[in-house]
Amino acid sequence: MSSETVLTVRLVRSFEHRNFKPVVFRGVNVDQKVEEFIAFVKKDVSTRAGLPPPFKKHDYDTMKIIHQAHGAKTNELVMSLEDDEKLILQNGLDLRACGIANETELAFFKMSDYEKYKANPQTVW
Repeated sequence: MSSETVLTVRLVRSFEHRNFKPVVFRGVNVDQKVEEFIAFVKKDVSTRAGLPPPFKKHDYDTMKIIHQAHGAKTNELVMSLEDDEKLILQNGLDLRACGIANETELAFFKMSDYEKYKANPQTVW
């Protein structure tokens, strides 16, 4: 399998308001460390044209696998609240070891926001 993959990263600004934007990254090396990829995405997002400023400035710190190619999709609107141990990417591991492959979809969010939402998963309109 090629180490150059296409990943979709869903920038989650608010779980309650279902406020997120998908960003596609092509040519991602899955042999890089999770923290290297997170640093790369943060830098890219902060300067990416077409993203509203609130998404560029948000304090993202955690990535979680939402969906993998040929796998079942969750019916959660933003992302599943299940299987955190398995699906949240761990620093120190490379992306491949975390199960990242071509066409994987990831959520990128602030862990404290996620924990607050998970404790009380209400959406606001």
